[in-house]
Amino acid sequence: MYPLLFRTVLTRFDPEFAHHLGALVIRVAGVEPVAFVLRRLTAPAPDQRVHALGLTFESPFGVAAGFDKNVTMGRGLGALGFGHVEVGTVTALPQPGNPKPRLFRLVADRAVVNRMGFNNEGAAVAAARLRRLRRARRRPVIGVNIGKSRVVAVNDATTDYVRSARLLAPLADYLVVNVSSPNTPGLRGLQAVETLRPLLTAVKDAAGDTPLLVKIAPDLADDEVQQIARLAVDTELSGLIATNTTIERAGLRTPAATVEAAGAGGLSGAPLKQRSLDVLRLVRAAVPAEFVVISAGGVETADDVRERIDAGATLVQGYTGFLYRGPLWARQINRGLARGR
Repeated sequence: MYPLLFRTVLTRFDPEFAHHLGALVIRVAGVEPVAFVLRRLTAPAPDQRVHALGLTFESPFGVAAGFDKNVTMGRGLGALGFGHVEVGTVTALPQPGNPKPRLFRLVADRAVVNRMGFNNEGAAVAAARLRRLRRARRRPVIGVNIGKSRVVAVNDATTDYVRSARLLAPLADYLVVNVSSPNTPGLRGLQAVETLRPLLTAVKDAAGDTPLLVKIAPDLADDEVQQIARLAVDTELSGLIATNTTIERAGLRTPAATVEAAGAGGLSGAPLKQRSLDVLRLVRAAVPAEFVVISAGGVETADDVRERIDAGATLVQGYTGFLYRGPLWARQINRGLARGR
């Protein structure tokens, strides 16, 4: 049903407009009694629970950052069967993001190119919504992903991240430092170990008791991945997320002219699958067994989730698969995991 709807109707809409339409449906899904009915249809089996970061995740599968940028869909996504929702990326200052169009489908590759540019309403608005969300009777685990405000110079990035952390960490189940989006100038340069160490140290101090993770790019060299993984352990972070979107375009099925027309931005979806899995294995080999590793990138099926867990992932996230699988995606994965146990 959904694949037919996607091919015949949704592909006619601008991708960003279609996302906003979907967001309205998801928000309705979080309102009782709709949410009650949905939870009965989508709830993962009890033995799928994961205990990590001092929290209980009802399912190992959650929504990656970028889907719910402004903390408006948490209850709905939980009702749809996701075990956690990572909101954001949130910046200290509100910002409109990059000029439109900035989101493009590569349907032949089951992929998306985005150069959204951390469009969000800012940390103060996110904090107010998180307070309301935390009062909800039923909600998934909520992570908060923070990034650098575009107008802030790279040299002042630490102060900017700390500002967000102080405001949002007390309201988050876990906090993530995003230094790996390709859509904010200079951001990925913060992944250099000599720059990243003082940044993570300062944000960890600001985050207090809230578990802190760092999210890395798939485009790092293997030795850089291992260095950052060891740094995360050395700075006593709670975990690491691998990976963000990629700037690579090799091996795509989509015609080159279409890919070129989409332009710059991060590529997500199926083409990222192998590199994301490789990075997961590199990270897991470099950190202690108890260190939390969240895998994201190219995940679409229950078999994909199971493969990531077998490779050492504590939890798994998805985003682009929602576009191609539809609103019952988490239910499909939860049921597939239950059948395979």
